[in-house]
Amino acid sequence: MSRALGKEEGPAQSVRVLLVDDHEMVRIGLAAVLDTEEGIEVVGEAGNGRDGVRLALAYTPDVVLMDLVMEEMDGVETTRQIMEQLPDTKVIVLTSYLDDSKLYPVIEAGAFSYLLKTSRASEIAEAIRAASRGQSVLESQVAAKMMNRFRQPKQSMQKAPHEELTEREMDVLKLVAQGLSNQEIADKLFISIKTVKFHVTNVLNKLGVEDRTQAAIYAHKHDLALE
Repeated sequence: MSRALGKEEGPAQSVRVLLVDDHEMVRIGLAAVLDTEEGIEVVGEAGNGRDGVRLALAYTPDVVLMDLVMEEMDGVETTRQIMEQLPDTKVIVLTSYLDDSKLYPVIEAGAFSYLLKTSRASEIAEAIRAASRGQSVLESQVAAKMMNRFRQPKQSMQKAPHEELTEREMDVLKLVAQGLSNQEIADKLFISIKTVKFHVTNVLNKLGVEDRTQAAIYAHKHDLALE
């Protein structure tokens, strides 16, 4: 799913780029296009978030082109881990998604720029060069969303506890609220009991409740228990 490219080292001023995307054809296309761009060198490719972190640490790229929806580790967590260990690296999100549940978390995780996969090759290349100069580039629709968000009163911007739950944690909460046991949840979601217990613990911590009963009450109170 991942590979390091054996291209000879380019000019000293070249911007070194790592591609992280779970679609092989997307990576191949991006690598082919970017390798024709002057001053840009693709140093590696990763097909999932875990490999993305590993290769980022191995090659310390100037820029990472990051997909958001991937197996094993999504782009938000991958961005967070890269930024924690390589704060000088610039992460450019390149995705098909514009929904708030993905946009704001990855920006908060440290993403430097945000582009859509409908962007032209020249726009992606220029965003890479801009990032290397410390200039952020946001898709126009993203910029508009960010402006609207910051125009809102601070109180309305505060997240409810359940908004911090991952998609899987929300699935577990709904089943807990329906009265299912850990074994029943494991069977329904096709995961192990150990994994269920892990998710339940995270749910309780994030909701700030002490037990499953309180979690179920919270879910019903916020209309989260429906299938």
